Amino acid sequence: MFSAFTLRTSVSSVVKFLSGVIQVAWKNIRLEQDGALWTLTVDRPEARNALDTLTVQEIHQALDTLDQNQTGVLILTGAGDKAYVSGADIAALRARKKKEALESINGTLFTRIENFAWPVIAAVNGFALGGGCEFALCADIRVASENAKFGLPEASLGIIPAGGGTQRLPRLIGMSHAKLWVLTGDIYDAQEAYRVGLVSKVVPIAQLMDTAREIAKKILARAPLAVRLAKIALNQSARMPMDSGLLFESVAQAILFESKDKHEGMTAFLEKRKPTYTGE
Repeated sequence: MFSAFTLRTSVSSVVKFLSGVIQVAWKNIRLEQDGALWTLTVDRPEARNALDTLTVQEIHQALDTLDQNQTGVLILTGAGDKAYVSGADIAALRARKKKEALESINGTLFTRIENFAWPVIAAVNGFALGGGCEFALCADIRVASENAKFGLPEASLGIIPAGGGTQRLPRLIGMSHAKLWVLTGDIYDAQEAYRVGLVSKVVPIAQLMDTAREIAKKILARAPLAVRLAKIALNQSARMPMDSGLLFESVAQAILFESKDKHEGMTAFLEKRKPTYTGE
């Protein structure tokens, strides 16, 4: 039923086949597959799903697993209904020195997620503070439950949000709002996050995962190569001057004009049927 893949994980990892869903279990995360839709859950409710070094390593391992699949959509969420990811483990963070800061342990993971080949949806189900907020910022789409809370309180701990917070946040909500968030360290509710454009939808917590899956399924119905190149072009729009971005866009379109999926999509439209995409 499922294509074979190799798991590059710790010895303790196991694979379970339940009701057509592949479940890959690590100590601090869960990775579940339903067709081309994958859900990665940070599962440390006793620590409000805080990111420690082991959790970051396991997320990298999960992404290694997903890299072996050509197409898909990834949903990121946290276990329980109290916290999405509450941020870095403060006890561990206190012990870090400049060497660890320059290694950018969390930042490297967040950049990998931002540049991941598939679309990534953050389903924010509670507190998303500090590194947890940055964990949401690196996703392509953010959906929040009504009880979600966002904030970058690092300045109250004598540091700055250095997992991309000072760079991604102003690109998403504007410099004025970003400075207010970062310099005060205040915590904001889901409706305020929606108002400033950080999240795309706010829904009751009981509807959160269904909403994220609905978005994922819409994306999965589109041409995979077009989705992949659209994500790259959108990411580059924040990094390139307009002329360079428009040139990049034209080159991406030229690639798609020669693809099998473009021919299939337009032929299916003219023949009034659903397209069958191959990602080629």
